[in-house]
Amino acid sequence: MDRLSNTVRPYAWGSTTAIPALLGTAPTGEPQAEMWMGAHPGAPSRITRPAEGTTPTTGTTGTTGPTATTGPTATAATTPTELPLTDVIAADPEGELGAATVARYGPRLPFLLKLLAADAPLSLQVHPDLDQAREGYADEEARGVPIDAPHRTYKDANHKPELICALTPFDGLCGFRRPTEAADAMEALGVDSLKPYVDLLRAHPEEAALREVLTAILGADPDGMAETVAEAAAAAERLGGAHAPYARIAHHYPGDPGVLAAMLLNYVQLQPGEALFLGAGVPHAYLDGLGVEIMANSDNVLRCGLTPKHIDVPELLRIVRFEATDPGVLRPEASPSGEERYETPADEFALSRYTLAPGAAPAELTVPTPQILLCTAGTVRVGALDLTPGQSVYVPAAEAVEATGSGTLFRATVAA
Repeated sequence: MDRLSNTVRPYAWGSTTAIPALLGTAPTGEPQAEMWMGAHPGAPSRITRPAEGTTPTTGTTGTTGPTATTGPTATAATTPTELPLTDVIAADPEGELGAATVARYGPRLPFLLKLLAADAPLSLQVHPDLDQAREGYADEEARGVPIDAPHRTYKDANHKPELICALTPFDGLCGFRRPTEAADAMEALGVDSLKPYVDLLRAHPEEAALREVLTAILGADPDGMAETVAEAAAAAERLGGAHAPYARIAHHYPGDPGVLAAMLLNYVQLQPGEALFLGAGVPHAYLDGLGVEIMANSDNVLRCGLTPKHIDVPELLRIVRFEATDPGVLRPEASPSGEERYETPADEFALSRYTLAPGAAPAELTVPTPQILLCTAGTVRVGALDLTPGQSVYVPAAEAVEATGSGTLFRATVAA
């Protein structure tokens, strides 16, 4: 088992205080949006392990007993060396991940764990399913689109299901609401230029209504859309209540068509311990709060608003699932072992939580898959390592591990 040293990403939407408060460190004044734990090549965690070498020695080998007089000999020497987790796994995939994980996902950790701290809305986005990702990646590769091009959509051939679990009250948007509900919300603003969208939402069946309105919003004249968004934001500010979130979104993204697209979605408020699962084709955005996020190890994102970045409208409309859904707030399911697991259909990851009490029997955490363990409250002892909030460890597949202490521990691993 290895303590992790993790990278914090300074995205502009990040809170300047939430992650430092959890870690017990002083804010830097810069956004600290995400702390990545895992083996993503863009910012792999680092571990310190002894690196074996040889040191020449001559003469006696100790202060008592026989002496060596035959010249230089090689004795093992170890020097602690900080290594990227990607390199550690690449050197021994089956030893680190287990044979079953390598057989299914290849020689890489199939999930990425994060602390996510939003102080402003993230982009409104969707993720492709596995077949769509493979097709899209192959197409862009065949067309020679550079992997780092601003208009590149598919960075890899993987899908990106994800789960966010709130550590503080957490606001987000998740999935389409019923068209009639969206129409009512828009109509209440009293903005004349919204009337065509309201009429479309009420005139057509669900799939057609949602598709036509999102298409119209994303294809509208930019100047006219900016004026409509400004009027809608002012009206939302006056009305408050259920409209207040859209006024806040517009404050961060003035004139952005994503403000209107957001009104098509379910607004969700999570309490600590509650979670959301985001599957393929489901539009979503995180708005505010601190949470633990886990996802399949992919960078594939199709944006549909609240961003200055490229929006591939035709591909987006192909990927989005135009169906009204219940956001499906998840609560963990407890087991006799003390594990509280968030059940999802994802294969690449499983997230669970342990609430440890002083004097209680150790929590047995040994599994045949690799794990990352993250403390979010109190002090937890994992093996011989003590963890405080924000600290984490990597546990190779099948390595024996127990946890004790007084605090909260999240476990990320591969779904069984």
